[in-house]
Amino acid sequence: MRLISWLSLCLLVLSPVSAQEPPGDPVAGGDIRDMEAVVVSGAQPGPGLWKVYSGEHTLYILGTLSPLPTRMEWRSQQVASVLDEAGVVLGPPGISIGTGMGMLRSLTLLPSALRATNNPDGETLEDVLPADVYARWSALKARYIGRDRGIEKKRPMFAAAELYAKAVKRIGLRGGVVGPVIEEALKRRKMKQTSTVLALTIDDPRDALAEFRGEHARQEDIDCFSRTMDIVEHGLPDMVARANAWAVGDIDALRSMPIESQYRACLSAWSSSEVVRKRGMTDIDQRVRAHWMEVAESSLREHEVVFATLPIAELLRPGGYVELLTAKGYEIESP
Repeated sequence: MRLISWLSLCLLVLSPVSAQEPPGDPVAGGDIRDMEAVVVSGAQPGPGLWKVYSGEHTLYILGTLSPLPTRMEWRSQQVASVLDEAGVVLGPPGISIGTGMGMLRSLTLLPSALRATNNPDGETLEDVLPADVYARWSALKARYIGRDRGIEKKRPMFAAAELYAKAVKRIGLRGGVVGPVIEEALKRRKMKQTSTVLALTIDDPRDALAEFRGEHARQEDIDCFSRTMDIVEHGLPDMVARANAWAVGDIDALRSMPIESQYRACLSAWSSSEVVRKRGMTDIDQRVRAHWMEVAESSLREHEVVFATLPIAELLRPGGYVELLTAKGYEIESP
């Protein structure tokens, strides 16, 4: 069973995006822009597919983005046609952290896992954050979260995740747009998605949770928190613009748009934890990619048509999956 608190963190930090510098110096309660762009709605096609050729075999890749417009309905005839033919459908990359224990025994860890999302020793965000960072947080919390005293007890990285989710919802975006459509297609064909998730196991979950609960906020944790606030204060219109561009399939626009660096800052906050490092969970980003490549190449050898989804930022960025596949000698056709 997965550790609930750590899995929640992974949902925040393991959604790969590439880095950019924040747009100017943020100030407490300053230039918060969240309603400057109009969100598209209705049926939208999304982007075209990358095609990876290996002889007579083809891997089709959909570049995904999250969040997307809440009121859009994703309809891609190209994707529907490929899903009707695919011999295997690959899920998105990521990690799962298991306990190596049975379900019933793992359930006893849940209270400890939930407590691990809070600061140790009863500390609040005001106690652990620099004064200027906390002032920014207070303004953003009032705007997007409201009167929630419980969140003041959260570790910065978890409070950041909640702030981000509330802000995204406020501007008319949501996750979970692409997945259900693919799942419905698989259901019709009585197929199951093939996982590309890298499975890691913690052999001493009780000790790990105890150590994690005892950790105080580190600079990496505060960096993740601050970077998330940068995005909420300044980046929401750009987020809407990216969502709109994906919805209408404008790859050129997506190529020209910088992607926020929340992933990098928050991955560092998690992976630099002593709890993580001492258990050998290092180089997570590289290991996730290597595992995906292994599963994808195996599937491509065995099936004439393979369908996969990857974060579009990881397809477009230098050193991403397109370059990895090109280096392997595959012929690639971009949409």
